[in-house]
Amino acid sequence: MSRKGWWLALAVVVLAGGVAHFYRLPAYGIALHTPAARAGALAMSVSPSAPPMPPAPIGIASGPVSIRYTFDGGVGKPITDVNGGHELRPVGENGGILRLVRQQGSSGLAVSYPDRCKLAQERDCPRAILEGARDDTLNPGVRKLNYGASILMTHADLSDGANVVQKGYSVGGVSQYKLQVDHRLGHPSCVLAGSGGIHRAEALLDVADGRWHNLSCIRRRDRLTLDVDGTRRAEVAVPAELSIANAEPLRVGGKGTNRGNDQFAGEIDNVFVAIG
Repeated sequence: MSRKGWWLALAVVVLAGGVAHFYRLPAYGIALHTPAARAGALAMSVSPSAPPMPPAPIGIASGPVSIRYTFDGGVGKPITDVNGGHELRPVGENGGILRLVRQQGSSGLAVSYPDRCKLAQERDCPRAILEGARDDTLNPGVRKLNYGASILMTHADLSDGANVVQKGYSVGGVSQYKLQVDHRLGHPSCVLAGSGGIHRAEALLDVADGRWHNLSCIRRRDRLTLDVDGTRRAEVAVPAELSIANAEPLRVGGKGTNRGNDQFAGEIDNVFVAIG
């Protein structure tokens, strides 16, 4: 074969290889765009051990605010509210895992929390929650506030405290709004706390019956009420001047990941906060 013929043959081989590679690309492209499984374990982060930076002056929502989390985006996307903001991240300790699971009879997803820990030492228990960044737009001050979630629990999930949704703390001079399922009786309760003390509206009914329940806490000036499945179940007076404003993030499923975090066990869905 002449030198010219040899180069021509080599060019044909290279071109053939390039064409073959070109025709394989669509197959890879289709694979890349195949939707990921929606249910499954969420990628967990370990809570930072370093103390937070000193907070900036605490702000209050300047207008109406409404956020809701359906958790239907799946494990392949950040957990945001239905408008794509207010991101929550999964954080845990001791191997605690959060999972997105399908609701029975529904195409929607819910967050499944670690089983109630039975270890001898509470410090060794798996812990996991959802936690946002600092967000002062979720501070209502003295304005009307409505917050809550849908929960599914059984008696095996109960403990002395199981926090569902909260922003802030009830001690240490930090104000708070919180929804919880307290005690081993499965009683849901709403809490507001601040300079005027701690105020709790507790419903004397058991919601840890293996069924979904919609819980809603409503603060209107000097009253805090709890609705369960659309029915008023508890009410308590609060000072009209009680202002809820803190630098803490919104948390779902516990007050943190340290020991004694009032870890929730069971499933949570449709978390919401509305101000104004």
